[in-house]
Amino acid sequence: MKIISASRRTDIPAFYSKWFLNRIRAGFCHWVNPFSKQVYRVSLQPEDCLAIVFWTRNPQPLLPHLDFLTDRGYCFYFHFTMIGYPKAIESSNPPLSVSIDTFKQLSQRLSADRVQWRYDPIVLSDLTPPSFHLEQFDFLSRHLEGYTRRCYFSFVDFYGKTERNLGKVAQKYNVKFDRPCLEEKGQLLQQLHDIAAARGIKLYSCCEDNLAGESIEKAHCIDIDIVRMLRPDRESRLKAAPTRQDCGCVESVDIGAYETCVFGCSYCYATNSRDTALKRMRDHDADDSILWRPPTLQGVDLITQEHRKKEKTSVVQLPVGIQGTLFE
Repeated sequence: MKIISASRRTDIPAFYSKWFLNRIRAGFCHWVNPFSKQVYRVSLQPEDCLAIVFWTRNPQPLLPHLDFLTDRGYCFYFHFTMIGYPKAIESSNPPLSVSIDTFKQLSQRLSADRVQWRYDPIVLSDLTPPSFHLEQFDFLSRHLEGYTRRCYFSFVDFYGKTERNLGKVAQKYNVKFDRPCLEEKGQLLQQLHDIAAARGIKLYSCCEDNLAGESIEKAHCIDIDIVRMLRPDRESRLKAAPTRQDCGCVESVDIGAYETCVFGCSYCYATNSRDTALKRMRDHDADDSILWRPPTLQGVDLITQEHRKKEKTSVVQLPVGIQGTLFE
């Protein structure tokens, strides 16, 4: 059995719910390794899925189908990102009032233990100084009190694409982005911790082990303990499978694709260009077995190819530590 991550690479609930539900009905999907470009098939049969972890800023399109997933035997929980940056930084996110209402609906349908709030990443700039985050975090935590028990955070990582996109924002809006030192991060986090604690919310540090401690726990976003809570009937022995330094996640299969989320967050590590993502979303076929096809797979019948390559099929170790079927 495996955990399905849906998805760190894009927002499947917001933009690709129809595709996801079609793949659930079909019982499988394909995904492309973003580095090797090899294609993998992964079973989505209920008996093969230990749990599904959804990552989203807008689960609204999936809300009417949660009973369908539950009735079919799937267990799942959500990471729900909500910060509320200015348009210069988050160009196309849902209004905060809508996100708060959706968060509450989702929590009421599931439970406060199955909807994790992500205040992630923290971006410091002259548009968003510490005072901005204290005010924003206070406002959001006040509205989310009782609807979640966890808040996951990290500070923005200046990957190449992130630095380029933030640089464009800096030039266009005359914004200076800060790279806070450990002491500055710690001072802000202590204040955020106090706000969260007063509302029954625990802070979890995602890939920031130097910020975890007595009051802030190390995050395990793909969390075996949450999965065990959801599936007490199943023995769950999964290996640690960090996706980057200090990551605390256990192994999972991510079925998403990079450059397909159109929210347009300038700090995003998964999307370099919103224009590219918009084009890929237009090219997306909800009836396909794969979320988005690169040019090399256009016109390729993946099912037929699987049958033709059956005698050459090899069982390999996936990058995330899951056994799967590989074909080229």
